[in-house]
Amino acid sequence: MTYENPKLVLTSSEIEEGEVHWRSPSNIAIVKYWGKHGNQLPKNPSLSFTLQNAFTETLIRYRARKEQGTEAVSFQFFFEQKPRPEFEPKLRSFFEHVLPIFPFLGQLDIEIHSANSFPHSAGIASSASAMSALALCLCSMEDLFFGSLQEDEAFDRKASYAARLGSGSACRSIYPKAALWGKTGLIDGSSDEYAIPMAEQLHPVFQDFHDDIMLVSSKRKETSSTAGHQTMNEHPFAERRYEHAKKQLHFLIEALRQGDVETFGKIAEAEALELHALMMSANPPYLLMQPNTLSMIDKVWAFRRETKLPLYFSLDAGPNLHLLYPEEEMHAIRPFIESELVPLCEDGQWLADWQGEGPEEI
Repeated sequence: MTYENPKLVLTSSEIEEGEVHWRSPSNIAIVKYWGKHGNQLPKNPSLSFTLQNAFTETLIRYRARKEQGTEAVSFQFFFEQKPRPEFEPKLRSFFEHVLPIFPFLGQLDIEIHSANSFPHSAGIASSASAMSALALCLCSMEDLFFGSLQEDEAFDRKASYAARLGSGSACRSIYPKAALWGKTGLIDGSSDEYAIPMAEQLHPVFQDFHDDIMLVSSKRKETSSTAGHQTMNEHPFAERRYEHAKKQLHFLIEALRQGDVETFGKIAEAEALELHALMMSANPPYLLMQPNTLSMIDKVWAFRRETKLPLYFSLDAGPNLHLLYPEEEMHAIRPFIESELVPLCEDGQWLADWQGEGPEEI
């Protein structure tokens, strides 16, 4: 499919100044996507939980473009109120990809203001929240100018499609509770080009699951996720990984439907460790987990053995541990987190989070 539409152009003399503003969450993949092809297409399907408190807020101010320059899209970018030129190449690439979808962007000067509720580039999927927020702003601009995305389903799908062009995992952040990205015979309507909502597939126990994020390190990763995906092109275990991920997805979807927390937890932990094993066995190999990541994992395993409580973990492409557990067990599990794991966090920083209701227009 394609969203290219050359008719989405404005009458320059009628353009008025305005702004759009979205807050969009990060997400944590339970079955991971690692490895891509084509234009940001996944080598295997992935399924994620949408978060609530880990989010990006993005505001776009726009006005008629005063001068035609050499760049296709005229933009300025500010992160947490400061110019951040190091982000501009990725944004410029994104705008090149989406300009055929939103051709009116070439007629505007735009100013982008963005801020996170958590450290960026530290392995908490900041690109997912950032690019989904940006894509939602662009869809709002299109609907404001042309009235072409009045239906929620059409709006969300186009936002997911556009977000994917900036960051693959961003396409999943568009939907509340949980989302699936990647074509699979297990779910009708699934696609490699956009994510689909999965909230209706969830047993009640998975409607308000907790995901407390332990900030082991807020430092920028030495190896980006983009570079990590590229290592899969010649990875010795790549094809085996893609097949295994598809099998894991089958078991995960059944667990989510049945309310099987134990199977869910086993898959979440296995997927997290397999992701990092792929990094360590890449060429060249690299390691994103830190000593305190491993210490926390040991403590989680010991706690679960001793108490039989359903506390599990996941990891994104970084050192920070995601702690997954049902809402009904919070009062039994939270004291352990605060006494045993928070002291292992950088400066005691952690983020109490849970499944969220998805993006919000501000």
